[in-house]
Amino acid sequence: MPPVVFVGLLVALYVWKCMMLVVFQNKIIYMPGFPPNSRWELIDNYADHCGGIKWTNERIQAADGTDLAMAVTTVPMQKGKFPTDKKDARAHVYVLYFQGNAASIPPRLPDLSWVLRNVSDSHNPDLAPLQMTFVCLSYRGYWTSRGRPSEAGLRRDAEAGARWISEYQKQLYGPDRDAPLPILLLWGQSIGCGVATNLAATGKIPQNLPVRGLLLETPFLSVRTMLETLYPQKWLPYKHLWPFLRNHLDSWTNMETIAKAAREKGSPPPSMYILEAERDELVPPEHAERLLEKCQDLGLPVERVKSPAAFHSDAIMRVEGKRLAALGIVRLTQKTLDVG
Repeated sequence: MPPVVFVGLLVALYVWKCMMLVVFQNKIIYMPGFPPNSRWELIDNYADHCGGIKWTNERIQAADGTDLAMAVTTVPMQKGKFPTDKKDARAHVYVLYFQGNAASIPPRLPDLSWVLRNVSDSHNPDLAPLQMTFVCLSYRGYWTSRGRPSEAGLRRDAEAGARWISEYQKQLYGPDRDAPLPILLLWGQSIGCGVATNLAATGKIPQNLPVRGLLLETPFLSVRTMLETLYPQKWLPYKHLWPFLRNHLDSWTNMETIAKAAREKGSPPPSMYILEAERDELVPPEHAERLLEKCQDLGLPVERVKSPAAFHSDAIMRVEGKRLAALGIVRLTQKTLDVG
């Protein structure tokens, strides 16, 4: 009897563990409360470290009524060459930023501000004169946004961010046909890459603001492949539970949808810029390599770079990583202008 009871307890524990992983997967995947002070961070706490970039706190609502927070700023892309009348600008670049899993938006603003300043100081004469608005969306449950995170909810949040930018463009320039060309770029970090590719793949983008490019920082293929990467052991339950996933963040499949939609519309597909961390301890380089090959096979313009000596969470905390991110924004913008 004792061996039977012992084996029965192990089986029961295994089954219980599997059930908890399925039921509470949203709480396991998303970490809006880490670190503990992330919900109470303020933009003002980091204002002195943003190098003169002024960020404002905006509030929007998702389609289901969830109240969301955003950090927003607008800067010229080339100092000394920005026109006095904003309507004289060649284009208005909007960067919609989707953060990684933990922490909140304010601690990221100093590094993002460095990237913005680097883009603004770009000496590429072909880019002048432009204006850039940077929108950092806080997912539901993160920072001061209401609600609880889930992939379905994050889809609505991303769509709300794109709608806000569309309305901002309309308010800024009105019906003027000579208004600067709006260029929407999506920047995702880690799980934010899945949010960005989800938004680009769904097609739920305002018609006046198509996605022109995606900057994918430390991307992974999907939640399923990450389960297989993190838990390769056959005796562990994690990777075998993928049929019960409610969160997929499947950039691999999204690339196919993005390419197919571009072919059907007869329009140029968005360009991809993959920024890896050289010493990424979480996502193996095979993920970025496979995404690169996928884009090439589908005919999506793509470029892949590495942030030297960087780990998964600090790709743009390092000077070279910031420079590469700024270079990505410049190149994605340039490709759009070249296509016209």
